[in-house]
Amino acid sequence: MADITTDVLIIGTGPAGSATAALLSSYGVENMVINRYRWLANTPRAHITNQRTMEVLRDLGPEVEAEAYMHCTEQDLMGENVFCESLAGEEIGRMKSWGSHPLSRAEHHLSSPTMMNDLPQTLMEPLLFKTACSRGTQARMSTEYRSHVQDTEGVTTTCLDRLTGREFTIRSKYLIGADGGNSKVAEHLGLPFEGQMGVGGSMNILFRADLSKYVAHRPSVLYWVMQPGADVGGIGMGLVRMVRPWNEWLIVWGYDINEPAPEVTEEIATGVARQLVGDPDLEIELLSANTWTVNNMYATHMQKDRVFIMGDAAHRHPPSNGLGSNTSIQDGFNLAWKLAAVIKGQAGAGLLETYSQERAPIAKQIVTRANQSIGEFGPIFEALGMDGGTDIEKIQASMDARCDATEAAEKQRETLRKALAFKKYEFDAHGVEMNQRYKSAAAVTDGQPEPDFSKDSELHYQPTTWPGARLPHAWVYDADGRRHSTLDLAGKGRFTLLTGISGEGWIEAAKAVGDALGVPVEVHVIGPRRKWVDHHGDWATSRETAESGCVLVRPDHHVAWRANTLPADPAGELMRALSSVLDRDATSVAQAKREMA
Repeated sequence: MADITTDVLIIGTGPAGSATAALLSSYGVENMVINRYRWLANTPRAHITNQRTMEVLRDLGPEVEAEAYMHCTEQDLMGENVFCESLAGEEIGRMKSWGSHPLSRAEHHLSSPTMMNDLPQTLMEPLLFKTACSRGTQARMSTEYRSHVQDTEGVTTTCLDRLTGREFTIRSKYLIGADGGNSKVAEHLGLPFEGQMGVGGSMNILFRADLSKYVAHRPSVLYWVMQPGADVGGIGMGLVRMVRPWNEWLIVWGYDINEPAPEVTEEIATGVARQLVGDPDLEIELLSANTWTVNNMYATHMQKDRVFIMGDAAHRHPPSNGLGSNTSIQDGFNLAWKLAAVIKGQAGAGLLETYSQERAPIAKQIVTRANQSIGEFGPIFEALGMDGGTDIEKIQASMDARCDATEAAEKQRETLRKALAFKKYEFDAHGVEMNQRYKSAAAVTDGQPEPDFSKDSELHYQPTTWPGARLPHAWVYDADGRRHSTLDLAGKGRFTLLTGISGEGWIEAAKAVGDALGVPVEVHVIGPRRKWVDHHGDWATSRETAESGCVLVRPDHHVAWRANTLPADPAGELMRALSSVLDRDATSVAQAKREMA
């Protein structure tokens, strides 16, 4: 008999594990999360926080979203990526990043009620963990996952109490491996992966130093240092990253992956900092140093029966594009509501199969994109003459040549300008962050073709209510004139149906279907003199249905189904769609229909 029982056991308290725990507790599902260490993240590894992730925090509650904004570096201070020979040296160029270009900023404002920001993992992780524990999650630190065995009824996991050395077992209905890039859960499951681990080596040097005189006039998260003699690392020549403006920094520096990982002493760290900052007398307060490998690997399937993986356990990639913790938190948003529905008896087990169907393609996409972004530094190196060899004098001469009044130098300058501008696919790829469209049984399209992207799908978000896509954001207003996002009307662990005045017949249909299936469906009628008013007409423009139609939204803000108009039997059509999404068996659906009749 197990020592402890719970509904869901989560291995790992990182962004994926803590977010999933917070969501499950918010949905009223008993869960436990364990961490082999005594506390949370001790380095600010992940930091870029995109709008979709902020929407998950917003869904957890206004207090969670507000605390994230309170601690973050806000969007304007994220600034423009700076390319330079050193922070004190010559600037080579800049590119507008993270929505700082006016056109990109407008797209950000139009697409979401949230703002992207820079929130280091040392601040994000405690926020999610605190939210989970305050809402009922049982947490155990210094507790190491050892192994698991699953059967038709649940999973028995063996753990080690690292304080006492005693092994004990936890019995759960489901197990989630959110245990990082060296996931034991994924290994024990034998899940299929593609790609390669350890394709490059990098070190992080975390330190404090007041660098405001070099950077305050050109705020940025990332300062890329291109200089002869610098070691070529996994993600560039040398990187000085702002952690907190303007006195806490993290340097990313490469090492040869074919050699043993170096020991980063204070002397080495200070030398690297002085070289990249360009100040030979710089004194730093070294906070920590560690090495890591650049990976290019993703799971092609993310679950096996009652056990799931998420976060870095499923997608292992460099920090390019800032997709790591964002994708991890969004994995949790996808899985948590499905687990809650199955555990509460509202859905069949087949609903859980859609987790991998929906998230594994995202894992492949973001790993591919992140590693591709590394390669896209190549044209910059080439334009500066830094693309081969170690002849420092030759490289310096090539860099200097761009300043000449010659035809060759003019061509070099144009080539460099275009190479820097092309990095928008890493640093302003709004579409990569927001265009996730799911294809599974949990999104009923009724044969409606997926709309083509009218713009570059990596750079630009394209809103649509096509089933599987994220619900488009539009501002609607309550009776007091206060604005609310359409996303605020949805989520929070429940299904939501949006319609217009001509579609008020959906209200009775949703109540009948919800009562029959035991799955509440909240209906919002948007129109004049109703609870919600579309003053700008933005929702009418983006809903892609007639006013009498409806958009059925899942708890994770993705569209489950839509109807263009009000059918003759709205309850029957809604019953068909919702029971399909929830994988309800024919017997239970037949019983529900009898109750509804």
